[in-house]
Amino acid sequence: MSQFTLEKLQEAIREEHIDGWLFYNFHHRDSLADELLGIDSGVTNSRPWVYVVPATGLPTKIVHAIELNILDKLPGTKQPYAGKEAFHAALRQFSGKRLAAHMDVDLPVISFLDAGTQLNLEKAGIRLVSAASLIQRIKGLLSESDLDSHKRAAMALYEIVEESWSFASQHFHSKTTLYEGDLQNFILESFKNQDLITDHPPIIAAGPHAGDPHYEVNGRGSAIQRGDVIQIDLWAKERGDRSIYADISWVGYYEKEVPPHISSIFKDLIDSRERAIEFITEKLNQGIRPTGAAVDKEVRKLLISRGYEKAIKHRTGHGIDTECHGSGVNIDSVEFPDERKLLDGACFSIEPGLYFQDYGFRTEIDVYIYQNQAIISGKTRQFVLLTP
Repeated sequence: MSQFTLEKLQEAIREEHIDGWLFYNFHHRDSLADELLGIDSGVTNSRPWVYVVPATGLPTKIVHAIELNILDKLPGTKQPYAGKEAFHAALRQFSGKRLAAHMDVDLPVISFLDAGTQLNLEKAGIRLVSAASLIQRIKGLLSESDLDSHKRAAMALYEIVEESWSFASQHFHSKTTLYEGDLQNFILESFKNQDLITDHPPIIAAGPHAGDPHYEVNGRGSAIQRGDVIQIDLWAKERGDRSIYADISWVGYYEKEVPPHISSIFKDLIDSRERAIEFITEKLNQGIRPTGAAVDKEVRKLLISRGYEKAIKHRTGHGIDTECHGSGVNIDSVEFPDERKLLDGACFSIEPGLYFQDYGFRTEIDVYIYQNQAIISGKTRQFVLLTP
């Protein structure tokens, strides 16, 4: 198997009090199943296979007669089939069992099981439940070495933010035109110098572009003007199969002094970010594991109470692991409501944002749960707007 051993899979199944975990794939459509089981995405997968891991005992491998060896690296007993009826007959041995599958009504990020297969599994008498909590336990909870990788990446990103703002300041004081793309390229070069990799270039958005949460620079982008709000959002990780992302956002103001109305909005945003940390800590101290949805609701409540309901365009945060938007708990009660609990090893972003026609703000930190405490990754988080 992959680094996720059978013992770990079965331990997670027992912790969730279900009968087993049903993995299914066809044409490698479920990349998560391949990753968790260590299946090479390059091998031929022209016929469906099913791998059922029970809470205890040996797994069952249901494989097509012309692809008998596709699951040979996995432990378990092999049951070949050659046609639809034989496939359905093999599934019926699990009738009445509560099996987790990669499906969830709220979390499309883990919903790979197609509707037709789901109907066939249910027709076989299988009681399907979401595998979201299992996936969190296996992939979304970081080990000590995982956390070390994440913390190193976070420290590097904070250094790069400081360097990139110094780069911007040099242009401001020398009155040299600075384009969004120039700042983006500076950060990408810094990633290379720190031997970091990313799945997408950082977001550099100035002026009205900062009001677009997922603005993308086209070419060099726009020239940054004096008095522009500049949104800097960057994420990266070390090289390696099990390296963990860090993901942070800072905001600058391209002028010597920040106008009071800009400072006021930014302070309210910071207050909402800090409220998320306070809320998580309060609940943990009470012996309660908060859900991602509960944390998001708390942040929204504060921002709405201060009049910003129409300026909120996205959730408060997302899970972080080997992917920037990982498989663990999202801090979300509205887009993809996440009722999973923040367990030890959970790593996630806290990134409330407020967006308007002429500018926008997002302040982002990473948090992980360790020994029942919420710990912030990296250096000191942003409390005031950067100025040149």
